[in-house]
Amino acid sequence: MCGLSGVLLHPERRSPEVWRAIGNTFTDCFLFSESRGRDASGVAIIWANGICQVLKMAVPASSLVAMDGYGQLLERLGDGVICILGHTRKPTKGSPELNANNHPIRAGHVIGVHNGVIQNDDDLFKAHRFTRSGQVDSEVIFRLLDAPCAMSAETMGSRWLEMRMAELEGTFATLSVDIRRPNLLVALRKDRPLNLHYDGDTRALYFSSRYIYLRKAFGTAVVNETIGDDHGYIFDANQLPRNAWHPTFEFPIPGDVSALENAGVNENLGGMSEQRPPTGKERQP
Repeated sequence: MCGLSGVLLHPERRSPEVWRAIGNTFTDCFLFSESRGRDASGVAIIWANGICQVLKMAVPASSLVAMDGYGQLLERLGDGVICILGHTRKPTKGSPELNANNHPIRAGHVIGVHNGVIQNDDDLFKAHRFTRSGQVDSEVIFRLLDAPCAMSAETMGSRWLEMRMAELEGTFATLSVDIRRPNLLVALRKDRPLNLHYDGDTRALYFSSRYIYLRKAFGTAVVNETIGDDHGYIFDANQLPRNAWHPTFEFPIPGDVSALENAGVNENLGGMSEQRPPTGKERQP
């Protein structure tokens, strides 16, 4: 069990006061999620130009936030920042003492955070001959998402991404971006909780493992905004004011590759949803 937190931001000019509010809200959600994992914690800030800065250590979130490095990182929040990711870790594979096992994880062009357990990571690393930086099972998710070239939302939301995710055996909730297209955030959910809330005042989309953490941060404006299980979603920062919490694309995560290949894949997977992402009963690990 781990805790995820994230913010996807519409690219625009904001006052220093608004940026401080965004940083404070992210920090609140990050600290709320400490109860889901205290063995390690980390944050990443991603800019619209693809620059990414990560701070992660084998310490609880409360200890990380108290460090000078965390304050210095958040001081860099400003125009150009498009995404913030956070993770609190309770490890199932890979010692927190090896920092490559801690999140956020960088895998080629992709940086992401994961809650859950992947059961066939060793097989996938071998089959694809992926480079492996640590021992953690989560890394294989982001290796699979690291496409050979930068993809548009339309391409990501079609057969390629659906086939890649069908290779995974296990449970997962993830948030990730490809630094070649950092405006596109991929959210995946299979048997692990993941929630979101769009804040019109900051024009930002906030993510958390538990809706209650968002409720604590935003008050009664937040209801149980759980995104649908067994689905993947692509959110476009450039479309946030228009789309709010609606994904640009959503697609099913199949149970296995053979079933997907036998059934065929619907290439027409979306456009903007006309309703809230499908909600399901939140399964607790």
